This record gives sequence, structure tokens and C-alpha cells, in this order.
Amino acid sequence: MSASVSLDLRLPEGMSARTAPDLCLGIYGSKPVQGAVLPTALDLRLPERLSPRAALDLVSIMPEGWLILAKGVSLRETPWTPVPSHPPLTLCWDLWGHLGAGPGEEDRSLSNPYVEWRSMFNLDAEWQSLVDPVCVCVADSVIEALKAISVSTELTEEELKPHLDTLLAALLEKKKDAAVEIARSGILPTLAQALQSKSSLSCQVALVVAEMAREAAVRDPCIEAGLVKVLLPHLNSNSQEMLLNTGRAIGRICFDNSYQQDQLVQSGVIPRLLTIMREYPENDPLVNVCLLALCNLADMDSARESLAELDVADVLKFQLKRAPDAERRHVILEILGSLGESDTLKLQFAESGVPEGLSEMIRGLQGGADPHDLCSIKIASNLIVSLLLGDESMQKCFGEGSGLVYQDVLSWLQSSNTQLQLSGALAIANFARNDSNCVKMLDLGVVPHILTLLEQHVDEGDVSVQHAGLSALRNLAIPATNKVRMLEDGVTERIKTLLRSDMPPVQFKLLGTLRMMVDGQEEAALVLGRDSVLLARVMEWCEAKDHAGVRGEASRLLAALIRHSRSPEVVCAVARADGVRHLISMATSEHVIMQNEALVALAIASAIDIESMKDPFRVAELLPLLKKMLDDPLGAVEVKFSALGLICSLAKSSLMKEELSSLNMKESLSKLADHSSSKLASQASSILAILSDTS
Repeated sequence: MSASVSLDLRLPEGMSARTAPDLCLGIYGSKPVQGAVLPTALDLRLPERLSPRAALDLVSIMPEGWLILAKGVSLRETPWTPVPSHPPLTLCWDLWGHLGAGPGEEDRSLSNPYVEWRSMFNLDAEWQSLVDPVCVCVADSVIEALKAISVSTELTEEELKPHLDTLLAALLEKKKDAAVEIARSGILPTLAQALQSKSSLSCQVALVVAEMAREAAVRDPCIEAGLVKVLLPHLNSNSQEMLLNTGRAIGRICFDNSYQQDQLVQSGVIPRLLTIMREYPENDPLVNVCLLALCNLADMDSARESLAELDVADVLKFQLKRAPDAERRHVILEILGSLGESDTLKLQFAESGVPEGLSEMIRGLQGGADPHDLCSIKIASNLIVSLLLGDESMQKCFGEGSGLVYQDVLSWLQSSNTQLQLSGALAIANFARNDSNCVKMLDLGVVPHILTLLEQHVDEGDVSVQHAGLSALRNLAIPATNKVRMLEDGVTERIKTLLRSDMPPVQFKLLGTLRMMVDGQEEAALVLGRDSVLLARVMEWCEAKDHAGVRGEASRLLAALIRHSRSPEVVCAVARADGVRHLISMATSEHVIMQNEALVALAIASAIDIESMKDPFRVAELLPLLKKMLDDPLGAVEVKFSALGLICSLAKSSLMKEELSSLNMKESLSKLADHSSSKLASQASSILAILSDTS
């Protein structure tokens, strides 16, 4: 027995080569079993001029079962029903005879259907001879077009145009591997020649190249064929269509190719892109191509240097204002963000009103719930914050407190949008980078807005907002005059509500803010130093095993409370809270500034209340530690000097004096008495005299 393959050619009414969406092939049937035949039908739904041979050349067979898919196929679950007006053409073939299967053979199956069917379809001359007579298809026409272009150097423009039409149709219909086949055909130099000659077909050739370059695999061949070089002059065309096709072609070919992109910049493409956007600002497709090109180039130093000499800010600001959708906005914002990393361009942006343009855009989008608009708000507000990192651009936006951007930032603090709250707090922290701005902002009443914002986020709030708000308060508290006013306004009491936070970033920033608030402020240090709840929480943070930053800031706050209050009450409170051991541990820090702060605080504490200090000092073995600091040949001079200050304070106690002598501290002091630092040598000699005095 034998099985036959039924090949049905059906042309649906109204379907043409341009409108046929897909080529669909389906093989259905059942696996052959003992003594059975396999009736198998091959259905082809063919656009006009599409031959079975071309269809079969595209076939790939799934090894899991009897299923054939053509490239670019949309597979239907059920076969199409016959179309009466187009009777099928049936070609019979002895399937089992071809594959070596015969009637009566037991359990005969196709072990590798892919290999065997490909063999049958592609290699068997008799099968090909049956199919060959059928009419020419799109794939065949592409092959013919490529052949015509590649073998002839004498085609006129009129003769070349239909071949280009064929290639373009295949590319626009997204025929799989069409671009790769075109690149492999060897016609790219011919296309380059057509572009170089600036013929009437240049625009169409540029479009063919642009469509080809969608495929990453053809980009290097395009570069090797010199297409980028011959395309560049067409960026000076007066035809907007030519500019569009050329821009797309160059952009796609050079995408993600840093060398080619650098070559583009060196060739002067940047000024031309800006000129095109100025000449045709309302041509959205063309503007979009130019913006995408700038977006791809904006990270390059050479591009930034080129743009620094041009007025790019005005062009981008204009396009941002008229952006028709979020996608366009985001491209422009990305360009601004990349270029804004340059200090030169930061200042240009500020002088050209870019921050104001961003603020205006944010105002227009506020209040909505569209996710794309919310994303634009986030990107734009973050961009404003980054532009404020430049001192000159920040000062211009501040405008002595009357700048539009600063006024908008204040409104962000009161917004219900968490992203704007965050950006607002970060912006205030950036504005507060000099004393003059800090004092002015305090006069303008910024602090209550920040405190209210922080209180909104105390319980289950946004950690980033809390962190940013505390950063702003800390910067504002740096000027001494501001500290006094902020303390009078009850800032420390209000931010102490954040003590219950379990988030290390908030804890870290809160401790730093409190430390800044007591710096040089005796009254503030006294109030906080006597607060048992605060001290208990600080003690917990002094032992934060998983966050060295929190642990360090907690110890520094303890030292600051003693140093700035110089109060027996505070010293006693710290000792009762078991804080002395944390100060001694801090004295061994790898950071010199922390060592000095701890040693000074311990010296003050021992001078004020040595009785409270003795036991903690012994438990922590402070005296051997101090001797080790003095003997360390690599120890910093300032640390040795602070250690001497503590030893001097201890030497005034008869009990501690005896312990110092028993450790042979005099030997260490004698060595320092000859130190090259006269200040250190003098201090060592003075302490040596005290220890030697037996009266």
C-alpha cells in the first residue's frame, strides 16, 4: 500500500502578495502503525505569484510530530476548508516508497521526520520537477531581484526601481531572513554606489537600508560596505523624507556600536541633528529620529563636548513642551539626564531655563493617575535634583529663595505624590549647601514643611523620604545661627519621634542630624544628654552588629553630648546607661576623627566625674590601650595628642596616677618628649612631670 500527499493550492478571494499576512502550511494525520497507510494532506494558502517550491524552501519540520511550519507562519488549529471557486491541484507521490517504508512492515515509523521530509522536499529531483512548473512567488521574486541587481552593472534607474520595490516589499512584510539574504547577496556595494551617486532612487535605497538594519546581523555588513559613509551626506538633504530614511538607516546601523558612534560625532553629525530639529520642529517622525540619535550618543564625552558648543538646551526644551506622548518625553528626559552629568551643560541648562521647563511639565502632569505620566514626573523631578548638584546651576535655580524651581520644590514637600515628596526633600538638601541659602530658607519657613513631611512617614512610611528629609534638616542646621532657631522651634523634639524607626538608613541619618543639632549648642546637648529614652535607644544602636554606620554614628552622638554639654548630669547619665564602654571602643576606630572625638569626650568625662569613670575604665582596660596608642610608631600625631589629654586628666586622680605608674607609662612619655612635634613633646613632658611629682 502507499500513501499520497495531497497538495492543495487555494487562493482566498481578495488576497494579494501585499495583503497576504502569512504563509500557512499544516500537515495533519497520524503516525503509521503496523500495516497502515498515512493519508497526509499538505494545505498551502498562497498569496498571488507564490509557488509551492518557494513555500517548501521555507519549511522547517518539528521533530516531535507531524507538523510543518513555514517561516513567518501563523498556524491555525484546524485546516482551512476548501474554497470551491479555487479547485485544488493534486500531485500524487508514493510517500512510503520514497521513505523506504512498505506495506506490511511492522511498527514502521519515521525516526527523524525532519531529515527525511527535508530530503524529500529539497533533494528529490522528481518532486522538484513536479513543483517547478507552478508560477513565480514573492520569495522567488526576491531571489530574482537580488540576482538582477548583483549581476548587472548597467541597470538604469527605471530598471532598478522594480527590483528595489520587491526587496522593500519583502522587508516591510517582515519576511523572515529577508534582510540577511539581501546582505548575503552581495548587492550592498551596489546600494552604496546608488547612494553615493545621489540618484533619484537614493531615498528608496536609504529606506531599504533602514529596513534591513532592523536586523542586528546585517549591521556589520552594512558598515563594511561603506553605507554609513555614503549615507552621511544625505543628512544635508532638503527632502524631509530623505532625512527621515537616512536618519533611521544610520541610527539602526550604528546602534550599540561605540566606535561607529564616535565616528559619527567626529564627522559632525551632532550639529546637523540639531539643525534638522530647528528646521523641521513640527515633523514628529523626523524629530523622533534625531532625538533617538542624540539619546544614543549622549553618554559619549565627545558628544557632550560637541553639544557644549551648541544651544542644545533650547531645542530640547521646545520639544519637551510639545512632546505628544510619554515616550517622546522620556527620550528627551533621558538625553537631558545624560548630558546633565557634564558641569558645563548643567550650567547651560540652568541658564536656558531647562529646570523651569521640567517644573512646568511636572505641574501639568500632577494630579493624574496615568502610569506613564507618573513615570515622567519621577524622571523629571529626579533630573531637577541632579541638576542642582552643580553649585552655579543650584544657585541660579534658588534665586535667593524666589526662583520658580525653588517655589515648586516647596510645593512638592506638601504633595501627596511620594516621589515628589522625596525629590522635594533632596532638592532642599541640595539648596542647603551654603550658609547663606540655609539662613534664607529658614527665614522663608522651610523647616515646618520638612517636619510635617517626616511625621507623615514615621509609621510604615517611605524610608527614602525620611532619609532625605533628615538630610535636609542636617544641612540646614550647619550654620550656628540656624541651630539656635531650629532648637527654639522644637526641631529636636519633633524628629525624636523617628527614634522608633527600625530602618538603618533612617537611624543613621537621624543620629547624624541630632549630632549636628548639638554641635556647639550646650543647652541642646544638655537636654538630649539627660533624655533617658533617647540614651536607651542610642545604646541599642551602639551595638548594631549589622550596620557599622549606625553603630559609629551612635557612638559619635554620645561623645558629642559630653563634649558640648560638659555637664556632670550628662556624664553621669551616659555612665549609668553603660555608654562609657562604647566610647572606649570608639577610641580604637580606624577613623582618626572618631578616635579624637572619643578621647576628648573621655578626658572631659574623667575631669568632671572620675568616680563614675573608674570602674568602666578598668573593665575596658583603658590604660593599657592608651599606652599602646603612645607606643604605636604609625599612630597619628593628633590621636597621640588626644590620648595625652586623657592621660593628663587621669593623672590628676591619685588612684589613677598609681595605676599609670604601675604600667610604666613614664617610659612611653619619655620617648614622646623627644618627638619632632613640639606640641606633642611639650604635652608629654608636662604629664611626665605630674607623674614624677611625689608630693
